[in-house]
Amino acid sequence: MTSRTDIGIRPVTEAEFPDWNRALNTGFLLPPAVGAEQLETRRNEFAPGRFLGAFDGDRCVATFRSFDQEVTAVGGAPVRADAISNVTVTATHRRRGLLTRMMARDLAAAKDRGDVVATLIAAEYPIYGRYGFGPATTMTEWTVDVPRARLDPRWAAPGDGGRIDLVDGEDVRRLGPGLHERLRRAQPGAVSRTDLWWRVRTGVVNWNGTPWTEPFYAVYRSAEGEVEGMVSYRSDDHWSAKQPLNTATVDWLLAVTPAAERALWRYLCSIDWVQTVKSGWRSPDDLLPQLLPDPRAARITTQADWLWVRVLDVVRALEARTYEGRGTLVLEVEDRGGPAGGRWRLEAGPDGAACTPTTESAHLVLGAAELAALWLGDESAVRLAALGRAGEERAGAARVADALLRTSRRPWCPDMF
Repeated sequence: MTSRTDIGIRPVTEAEFPDWNRALNTGFLLPPAVGAEQLETRRNEFAPGRFLGAFDGDRCVATFRSFDQEVTAVGGAPVRADAISNVTVTATHRRRGLLTRMMARDLAAAKDRGDVVATLIAAEYPIYGRYGFGPATTMTEWTVDVPRARLDPRWAAPGDGGRIDLVDGEDVRRLGPGLHERLRRAQPGAVSRTDLWWRVRTGVVNWNGTPWTEPFYAVYRSAEGEVEGMVSYRSDDHWSAKQPLNTATVDWLLAVTPAAERALWRYLCSIDWVQTVKSGWRSPDDLLPQLLPDPRAARITTQADWLWVRVLDVVRALEARTYEGRGTLVLEVEDRGGPAGGRWRLEAGPDGAACTPTTESAHLVLGAAELAALWLGDESAVRLAALGRAGEERAGAARVADALLRTSRRPWCPDMF
């Protein structure tokens, strides 16, 4: 067996990129061979130094990629992030510390670049907590039984003076980026999208090598003509005994006003022949279930952790977000030599926040992963304390933390990356 020290970790070169992609496919249990067209498409994301590989001789046996991203903090400030993706270790080379070495290298570079946090979507839950990541947002998927929802069958258009129009991919590429920017400026947990994201989702770039089938795209415009919502969805074609039993599946839905969100869900649930609507990845406090006359018609089919965060700069992370309440909290963050470790004094209120290193006695002791889970306001310090994952050094500190950190609406990340 090759020893750990014989396996080199290094940035991938252009010449090694095909082998890196073969290892990536292998790690995700996809057909290992990568076609020339698919490989050329993936080169759109290639950035020297941000693609890491573990090499046993000349063969790539582990993959790791990061890229620049912005994630929206509570209050709307964009925060610099090191987004991590494409993490695999080939089955023949497990348990040799390859991911640990790649992660340490990438996070050190991110800290040196001045990134405030690192982010990822975890395929497996147990892996990333040991690197200081914590689940900071949750995703929920609903399946709506349209007949049971008891919506008005006479509905034909929004009642607020707005309108819904079907559009094509060119319209989506023209209107979508601006709409998404408006959403992510207001939605804690939302992340930036590149031009490539829009080209892939409208068929200009074929990402996975499979034949492209164009979905339906619908846009909601307010009574003033402002684009405030957009949805991409697909439908199957299923009938039984001359009865339509079609399912509309949402790829993604963006709305910057409640009126747009309500109108788009209402539209999806009113399409002729559609008996079931699958929501796609939504915020756990989405309007969808409660806007139905019978909310039980929307059944939760998936609810799970989604965006994971790792704090790299405690001061900038805590000062970037806003706080509805006012208070002071001294946090002892345990990070085993990592960048978040230390004791930090947070003084926060509606007019701003200051975070500084301190020697004062700690109020609350927690790990880096727990700090990350609290940062966007979704997790409860009281619950973490009950789980034994945070410790109160001052009575009531967890409640103070919740009063400062938790948000009235839950954070949400609409994207997979």
